[in-house]
Amino acid sequence: MKHFADTGLSRRRFLAAAGMALTAPLFIPGSAFGAENRPAPSNRITLGVVGWGMMGPGNTQALMQLPDCQVVAACDLDKNHLKQACDSINGHYKNQDCKAYHDYREMMARKDIDAVMLAVPDHWHALVACEAARNKKDIYGEKPLARTIAEQQAIVKAVQKNKRVWQTGSWQRSERNFHYASEVVRNGLIGKLTRVEVGLPSGHADFAGTGKKTDITQPPPELDYETWIGPSKMEPYIQARGHMNWRWNYNTGGGQLLDWIGHHCDIAHWGMDCDESGPYEVSGQGEFPAPDAVWNTCTKYRITCLYPKEITMIIAGGHRDIRGGTKWIGTEGWIWVDRGNALECSNEKLAEGRVLPDEQRKVKLIKTKNHYRDFIDCIKSRARTVTPVETAHHSAIPGHLGLIAMQTGRKILWDARKEKILSDKEAAKRLTRDYRKPYKLA
Repeated sequence: MKHFADTGLSRRRFLAAAGMALTAPLFIPGSAFGAENRPAPSNRITLGVVGWGMMGPGNTQALMQLPDCQVVAACDLDKNHLKQACDSINGHYKNQDCKAYHDYREMMARKDIDAVMLAVPDHWHALVACEAARNKKDIYGEKPLARTIAEQQAIVKAVQKNKRVWQTGSWQRSERNFHYASEVVRNGLIGKLTRVEVGLPSGHADFAGTGKKTDITQPPPELDYETWIGPSKMEPYIQARGHMNWRWNYNTGGGQLLDWIGHHCDIAHWGMDCDESGPYEVSGQGEFPAPDAVWNTCTKYRITCLYPKEITMIIAGGHRDIRGGTKWIGTEGWIWVDRGNALECSNEKLAEGRVLPDEQRKVKLIKTKNHYRDFIDCIKSRARTVTPVETAHHSAIPGHLGLIAMQTGRKILWDARKEKILSDKEAAKRLTRDYRKPYKLA
């Protein structure tokens, strides 16, 4: 889609000139014409949001804070969530212009929407993202990229084919300490890298406060449960595996491992220069509840990934010897980083500085201060974001392969270039999953 900011032609004038019916809501309130230091409508990015559960509200609020971004539509399968979304968006702009959608495909078909923010359960990532790309929408998508590696490959293909800008919700790349630590490693300041430790959470967390509500009941009237289950296996409605807690059941999510792999493994890869590569061998051990448990995702795990250049990565949750966050260990020292601006290093001067002198920055990683600002700027410039779709794909692959290794009890041999599991047909089947009819992954 041609971006009107580049042509000087207002969006509404373009639609009128093209003879198109102006069925979309009028989203240009009186304050839009230059007031409050806001750019003119022709210079704004219009955006729709899909999903108003855990990440949707925060992402939307952050995007609405950007003066050259205007949220004009919201979509959710829960009527209560959808009302909350529209009320929040309209409250911010002090109007009633946000259009509500039950079907994301209707929203994606709007020609006057430039981009979308996707915050849906993992089992819906691929279908919604591919539809957005086919409709020429630029995309802010949550991690992990998808429920399976095959779905991730489909998203990457759709984004590349349609030349879309993609930003992943791996916002740690826009934080100073994560950027600095990764540059320290990439510039060889801890010597030759030999080991990387990625510490993730373990167990389960009752995000929705429904952990004890495990009885089979009728879905609440406000939720379109049939569509919510979507391509996954149809299961009776249980509130404890619904909103927010869907991540603790493998029918819809991937547990703590997949929920977090797109954060700390993403940073590990940044320092390792593995944004478009990966391990060649993966093994793992984990503790799982019964397969028919309401929450059946792995509660404790330890995964070993072997990378080229004799680098070993340990991904662990629930093991005290692996500290939460990301730690790189080299022949001349180590550096560890975590949220809350936490950073420690065997070299005290490196730990204190937080800014590398230019003479030491032979490798200069892309630097952003605001993850959402980076997304909007890249929509305008058509440049790659700090966490493009290919990066999100490769950041999650070690988690997916680790899960397969634990489920099969076998070592996984991975061809990172061809993205195939070698010499294990049974394990290779787990790269994808069956879709419930009539859903299909294009």
